[in-house]
This record gives sequence, structure tokens and C-alpha cells, in this order.
Amino acid sequence: MPKAKASAHKKIMDSSFGLVIILVLLIGCSAFFSATETAYSSLNRIRIKNLAKEGNKKALLVERLSLDYDKLLSTILIGNNIVNILASSLATVLFVQYFGNAGVTISTIVMTILVLIFGEISPKSLAKEQPEGYAIAVSKIVVVLQFILTPINYLFGLWKKLLGKLFKSKNDSGITEEELLTIVDEAQSGGEIDADESDLIKSAIEFNDLEAGDILTPRIDVCALELNTSTEEIIEMFLESGFSRLPVYRDTIDNIIGVVHQKDLFHLIQKNSGGNIEEIISPVIYVSPSISISELIRVLQNSKSHFAVVIDEYGGTDGILTLEDILEELVGEIWDEHDKVVENISELSDGIYEILGGTDLDDFLKLMDEKPGDDDPNTVSGWVMEKLGKMPELGDTFEYNGHHIYVIEMENRRVAKIKVKILQNK
Repeated sequence: MPKAKASAHKKIMDSSFGLVIILVLLIGCSAFFSATETAYSSLNRIRIKNLAKEGNKKALLVERLSLDYDKLLSTILIGNNIVNILASSLATVLFVQYFGNAGVTISTIVMTILVLIFGEISPKSLAKEQPEGYAIAVSKIVVVLQFILTPINYLFGLWKKLLGKLFKSKNDSGITEEELLTIVDEAQSGGEIDADESDLIKSAIEFNDLEAGDILTPRIDVCALELNTSTEEIIEMFLESGFSRLPVYRDTIDNIIGVVHQKDLFHLIQKNSGGNIEEIISPVIYVSPSISISELIRVLQNSKSHFAVVIDEYGGTDGILTLEDILEELVGEIWDEHDKVVENISELSDGIYEILGGTDLDDFLKLMDEKPGDDDPNTVSGWVMEKLGKMPELGDTFEYNGHHIYVIEMENRRVAKIKVKILQNK
């Protein structure tokens, strides 16, 4: 009898050892499926696509698997559930052998801890660190598993179609402009791109949203020549303004007939000091304020022109636009060696700024961490006039969302400069 008991005990020990080995393998499989799910859901698809273009066959396989993500996810979840259920069942058998009825409770507690630590949290954390490398490493194994589980995947595919018909939803898989801007912010915060690259990408994304009316030089600031202006006066205007091109009008600035280039003027003078500037007037392009600047830049390129006149709804001159104005929307202010650098926004002290009236309203509101309204003017000067509800005067002040605004300089009837005290810890 003692021999029989010893033999039975030995068999239990042998079977228990086998069960433990199987449990370890099953938890390892659970870790594999968990890590695979994390890797394929968080990998950088652009990086994988670039690797595939460079000839990496496994990266190409990963790209193909990612394209049918539903089938991939179904394979991973089916496999993970199979190994987890099987592991729990074997653990229950093992613990019942040693602890009787209490083995079920003990098995549940132990397996929950083991699966959470070694089958879920740890592998997912590790896969998150190098998702592309892990996805590439296991790509062939995933393909084999997909083939083995094809019948089950097919059934789940039918089930998904049924659910899709029962619960119809708008499938908008496109990326919005706001999402793109968020991606750029995340790339900058992650160190993949620097602040200058981030600003350039954001400007390019928002480029098509801008219209000619948003960035034109307003009529009141346009430096233009009357057709009958003398050559001496024209030379003086070129020297004072520093511009290489000046619009030419007949009788009134609402009737701009062309543009004169400084180079053409000096050639005319060199040939014949008594020449008429009508000989060197180049034709000008007329556009509406609503034309997008992305379309306008194509118009300027096709016409080989650097200059456009923006016409208002009455046919008069609303303002002018140059190719440089458009480029500055992408790369920021462009100064040459003859320009006098003017800062639109100057910090006087902590939280107190001096703002020029012609500053773009979006830049000013961004400084105060505010958002512009759909009907807001383009410049700070127009915004101040709108908020005051009257013609601004020197010394006018008002409050906007806790920020204090002071009019400190006027130019004719326009606000030339304001001072703003920004509300701290808003």
C-alpha cells in the first residue's frame, strides 16, 4: 500500500510538473499576443512605409497586415482568448489537486496576477517602446496564425458586417486639419522636429485657409505713383519707400493701371532722361479679396508677375499684394539689408506688451491665449475700433476677458499702437 501511494503521488507530481510547463508556455503565448496587439496598434505607419520602400520585405509584410487591421485584430484577440482560457482551466485543475475546493479561488487569484503582470502589462509596455521593431520581428508568425484561424476570422467578419448593418455610423477615416496640427505639436514635443520646422509645417497646413483680403496691404498704406508724376519725384519715392515696385494710378488710386519696376525706371533714365513712364508700366493683375492665396500664387506664377491689386465689391482698390507678402505667410517676416526692422509685438515687462495697430489679429489674440471669432477684423486696429464701438481716440481703454487694452498712439483716424496688460494665470 505505501508503494501504491508513493506511485500515485509520483504520478501527480509528474502531471503537475507537466501542467506547470504548459502554463508557463501559455502565459508566454498570452504575452506574445498582448505585445503584438500593442505593437501593431501603436506603430508609426509612415516609418514602416518608408522601410518598405527601401526594400525591407518584413516591413512590407507589416504594412500589408496593418491595412487589414480588423482581420489582424481578430486573429490576435482569438489567439489571446484561447490561451488565456486554456491557462485558467489548467491552473484550476492543478490547484484543485493540491487544495481541493479552495483551489478554484486560489487559481483565480494567482492566474489573474500572473496574466496581468506577465501576460498583459509587461509585454505591452515593452512593445510600446519599440513597436516597429517588434511588429517586423513577429510578422511571419502573425501571417501563419491568420492562415490557421482563417475559418474563425471569416465567421467574425460576417458578424462584423451584420453589426455594421444594425448600427450604421458615419465612417469618416480622413484626418482633419485640426488633427494634423495636433500631430505636428506632438512631433515637436517629442523632439522629432524643432520649433521652426513646426511653425513652417503649420503655416503650410493653414496656407489654403487664407484669402487675399486677409494679408493685403490696405489701400491707406499703399505707396503709389500718379501717372503724371515727374521722374525726379518717382526716384525720390523709390528711395524713401525702399520698394522695388510701385503701382501707378490715373487720377485716383481706385484706378491703378499698372506697376513700375525700379530697374526699368533707371534703364529709361539711362536711355533718355526725358522718357515717359508709360513706356515702362507693366500690366497688373486684379483679384478679389476672396481668392485663396494658394490660388493667387499660381496666378502670379502663370502671369510671371510679383504684384496684384485687390479690388473691393465696388470696383475700387481694396489694397495690394506682392509675392513676398504670400511667402511671408509661410516663412514669417522677410527683411533685407535695406529694411528697417519693425517688431509688431514688443514685450515691455512681464505681462505687458506694446502692439502695432497693423499687427495680424490672430497673432495678437494668440498672445493673450484667446481665439478669433469668424467675423473679427484682420488687424488689431480694426479690432480695437470694433470693441470700443466708436472712433478710437488717444487714451481710450477697455477690458477684454480680463486683459487691459490701452490706445497709446493714433495715426490720423487709425490706431497706430496699443499697450496690453495680459491677465496672468488665466
